[in-house]
Amino acid sequence: MKAMETENAVLISEEKLKYLRLLSEKYPSIPSVCREIINLKAILNLPKGTEHFMSDLHGEYEAFYHILNNAAGVIKEKVDMIFAYRLSPRERQEICTLVYYPVEKLKLLKSQNIVTPYWYKITLKNLTELAKLLSSKYTRSKVRKALPNEFSYIIDELLHAQPDEDNNQYVYHEKIIDTIIDIDSADAFIEALSRLIKRLAVDRLHIVGDIYDRGGNADSIIDLLMRHHSVDIEWGNHDILWMGAACGSEACIANVLRNNIKYNNIEILENAYAISLRSLTLFAEQAYPNLPPMEAALKAISVILFKLEGQIIMRHPEYDMADRLLLDKIDKSRGVVRIGDGEYALKDAYFPTLDEQDAYTLTDSERQVMEDLRTAFINSHILREHMTFLYEKGNIYRCHNGNLLFHGCIPMDENGEFDGMKIGNTVYKGKAYMDFAGKVARRAFFETPTQDNLDFMWYLWCGKKSPLSGRNIKTFERTFVTDSSTYDEEKNPYYRFYRQEEYCVKILHEFGLDSSLSHIINGHTPIKVSKGESPVKANNRLIVIDGGFCKAYQKTTGIAGYTLIYNSHGMRLKAHQPFESIAKALEENKDIESTSNFFEKEPERVMVKDTDNGKVILETIRDLELLLIAYRRGLLVK
Repeated sequence: MKAMETENAVLISEEKLKYLRLLSEKYPSIPSVCREIINLKAILNLPKGTEHFMSDLHGEYEAFYHILNNAAGVIKEKVDMIFAYRLSPRERQEICTLVYYPVEKLKLLKSQNIVTPYWYKITLKNLTELAKLLSSKYTRSKVRKALPNEFSYIIDELLHAQPDEDNNQYVYHEKIIDTIIDIDSADAFIEALSRLIKRLAVDRLHIVGDIYDRGGNADSIIDLLMRHHSVDIEWGNHDILWMGAACGSEACIANVLRNNIKYNNIEILENAYAISLRSLTLFAEQAYPNLPPMEAALKAISVILFKLEGQIIMRHPEYDMADRLLLDKIDKSRGVVRIGDGEYALKDAYFPTLDEQDAYTLTDSERQVMEDLRTAFINSHILREHMTFLYEKGNIYRCHNGNLLFHGCIPMDENGEFDGMKIGNTVYKGKAYMDFAGKVARRAFFETPTQDNLDFMWYLWCGKKSPLSGRNIKTFERTFVTDSSTYDEEKNPYYRFYRQEEYCVKILHEFGLDSSLSHIINGHTPIKVSKGESPVKANNRLIVIDGGFCKAYQKTTGIAGYTLIYNSHGMRLKAHQPFESIAKALEENKDIESTSNFFEKEPERVMVKDTDNGKVILETIRDLELLLIAYRRGLLVK
């Protein structure tokens, strides 16, 4: 009676009725509405899916591919959980490697004459059991959507076997497996089960910036991410650099070239993105005939870069980067450069294209090189496709399930107040600054870019108050100055304050998050584990997950990367040791050695109703309940 009284009290406006008419197209009857309400309320009480956070991949494809395949160790944990008392450690690791690399592992096992009908049968049963455990936290409908098309019905049957008094189900499923083997479909079935297991192990993947540069295979990483079932990206400074280059920013293009020549990664430019360096290398050989070809190219593009950056800095006094104007401070005759109040010796004083009276103007030859390169970047079809993906899946920051994800920093001043930029008559700080940065980045790509928008893309890469950079870049000094004391890059005060809980709480409140439940998840700054630095800061309110995927950092960090796992039981960091190779993984079942630290356990298991998706489902349930009322009152008649 009470339910009916409540239902009769509900008023449905004409505006709401228009929406309900649209909703009724999907749910055309009272039974269909009731079924969906029952289904959605059941989903709310399932455990939340596992989230996996990764950052600062820097083109290290093999390590990334392996951690993606092993779900940061989640698959190994589940295998150990199921088979701890039935299989030896070696046998359990064999299962893991097979799941990670089914095609390659099967080929190797066949060459060793290990694969037999009996092996197939045991393996198929083990993989089915593993898939069944991982599917248990999802609805049957969601699992069905994840099933590989070619074997969806058969896998669905195997996953939902139930014991019965006559053992009919057992015999039925045994016959399915026997038939798969008899008709030579076992390899394909193992591949399909492996794909399903990896998909079920992680419900959502977050990449917290810096896919590009240093390592040489960022394009392959993007290709993998484009095939992933659920991923979002928070742009890093190296990502925005490539995005700016694809928009046509010459300063971004010059930086991309310099980075990849320096790290000997020109294949990504020439082979992956079909960007020819011919114009640059021919010019460099003429300008610097005494240097090896690639050293000449690096020097040539560096000089061009500092000229282009100087032009931007002079166009934008609001960037407050006049201290980076150093080309005009070079005295070629004495081989020194004036920085601040001091003079410093140059590594090399040969600058044939530098006019000391007009230091920031490109020569005609340099201008032609940049025009050729700009055309190549803008017209690269694959680059455009990859950057479109970064825009579609990415943003400057993201709030997800109560956590705030961003790559670099929220700029602060020396007093711990939010700092930012004055653009026109508006000062942007905190969340407003992050939103503004994201809008400009999108305008630069999706609209005809203005010079101001292109310049701001460069600023996001390296500006003093860029939320993606967060430090005063010293590229000129590192390139040309002998005194290493000039290389220190002052960080934004954020990196002092983020160790203190009160400032993290302040940031979380700025983004509308509950500080008692929420976390900041950061990348960008490698954690020096070898020197005792911890990635968990501010009483667990902030986690830095850049531990050093990049091989160039691993001597400093002492490890090969942190990743973060957030499941229904809580949050834990996974610290990974360097990955040797896929070949070693196949031949010796060598996994990435990882240690797990459960730094925050939930007092009660987190359910779908506690997540962002849960809020959407609750809203949908409310709409469906209104639709049910409209049907019962006769407001909607089919």
